[in-house]
Amino acid sequence: MPQAHFRIVTQKLAQSLGLLRTANYRRWVLALVLPFVGVVTAFGIAPETITERIEQRSVIENLALPPVEPAASAAQTFWREERIQRGETVAGLLARLGIEDAPAINYLRTTRDARALFQLVPGRAISAETTADGQLVTLRYLNGGTLMTVTRDGDAFSASEQSAELETRVISAAGEIRSSLFAATDRLNVPDAVTLQMVDVFSTDIDFHKDLRKNDRFSLVYEMHYDRGEPVRSGRLLSAEFVNQGKTLNVVWFAANDGEGSYYTLDGKNIRKAFLRSPLEFSRITSGFTAARYHPILQTWRAHTGVDFAAPIGTRIKATADGVVEFAGMQGGYGNAVILRHQSKFTTLYAHMAGFAPGIRKGAQVQQGDIIGTVGMTGLTTGPHVHYEFRVNDVHRDPLSVAVPVAFPIAPEHQQQFRQAAAPHARTMATLRGATLSTFE
Repeated sequence: MPQAHFRIVTQKLAQSLGLLRTANYRRWVLALVLPFVGVVTAFGIAPETITERIEQRSVIENLALPPVEPAASAAQTFWREERIQRGETVAGLLARLGIEDAPAINYLRTTRDARALFQLVPGRAISAETTADGQLVTLRYLNGGTLMTVTRDGDAFSASEQSAELETRVISAAGEIRSSLFAATDRLNVPDAVTLQMVDVFSTDIDFHKDLRKNDRFSLVYEMHYDRGEPVRSGRLLSAEFVNQGKTLNVVWFAANDGEGSYYTLDGKNIRKAFLRSPLEFSRITSGFTAARYHPILQTWRAHTGVDFAAPIGTRIKATADGVVEFAGMQGGYGNAVILRHQSKFTTLYAHMAGFAPGIRKGAQVQQGDIIGTVGMTGLTTGPHVHYEFRVNDVHRDPLSVAVPVAFPIAPEHQQQFRQAAAPHARTMATLRGATLSTFE
C-alpha cells in the first residue's frame, strides 16, 4: 500500500509539471521516487527506529592511576640463547650473546675452570643471563652430559661443572639407502654414533665395505638424551632391522638380571660371532689373502698371509674378539703390531699401526670391539692401512672366509624374560617395515 500511494502521488505531480508524456518522464519519476522508497524500506526494516534528534554531550572524568615505581634498569636481567656456529671463537660467541663485560670476557678467555668453552661444538646451544647494559650474570653451556655454569658474585666469577639431569626419549627411524648408509641416516637426523652401533651389530653378517646395495632398507629404535627439549647426545641402539639384498636381519638389545647385555635375534640367538670379519668400521680391501703376491717393496713373489684394509692415518683399529694381548711393539716389516690370543687356539695380528691405545701391553685383556690402536704406515708399507691376520693353531687362514664359532645364545632361565622384552620391539619393527620412511618420537 505505501508504494502504491507514492506511485499515485508521483503521477499527479508529473501531470502538474507536464512531464507525463515527455521523454524525461522516466528520469523524473526515478529521481522523485527513489528517496522515498529508501525511506519506506528503512521503516520497513526497523519500524521502531527513533528518528528524533538525540542530544549529545561530552563527559570528562579524571581517573586516579595507581602509582608506578621507576624500574631499576641495573637490576633487570635478560636471558639469551645462541647456537654455536662452525669455526666460531669464544669472543664472537660472547658478542652474539650480548655480553659487553670486559672482566667477564677476560675470565672466560683465561680461566681453566671454563675449559669446556674451548670445545665449542657447532649446533649446540649456549645461554647467558645479562643485565641491560651487557654485564654477565650467568653463563650456561651443556657439553655432552656435562653442564658448565659460570656465575658472577660482585666483581668475582666462578665456574662449575656437574652431570646434567637429562631426559631420555626413545626414537624410531626407518630409511632406505640411495647412495650410502651415512647419507641415508643423515637424512633422518640419526646420530653417527647410532649408525656405527648398527654397523657394529650387523658386521658379522653384512660386509659394509662391499655388500650394501641401493634400496636396502633399515629400521632403528634408539635412545636420545635431551636437556630442556634439546638433543644432547645419543644413547644405546635398542633394536634394529636391516634388509640387505633381500635378506632380513633383526636384532634387539637384552640385558638379563645380572646386568650383562648383548644383541640377539628375535628368536634368541646371539647376533655376535666369536670374531668380527674386519678390525675397522669402514675401509676398503687393497690386498687379500693369497699364496702368491708380488710384494711392492721387496719386489718378489711371496705369500700374503692376511688382508690389508686401507684407511686414513689415525683410523681406530678394533679387537675382532675377546682375548689377551700376547705382543705389542715393533716387529720387523710389520712395524708397530699387536697380537691377541683368543681362547686357546686362535690368534689375530694387527700390523703397521701408528700407535697403541692406552693400556695395550702384554697380558692386558681386551673385549670384542675395544680400540687397540690406530692405522699408520710403520714397517714395510706403501700407504696407510692395517694388515690383519687370523691364525688357527698358528696356521694362517683367510680372515674373510674362515669358519668362526658363534657366541652363546640366551640361557634357558632367561628365555621368558627375553620374550617379554623383545615383543614390543618386534611390533615396532613390523610397524616401521610398512611405514613411510621417516623419524618418529
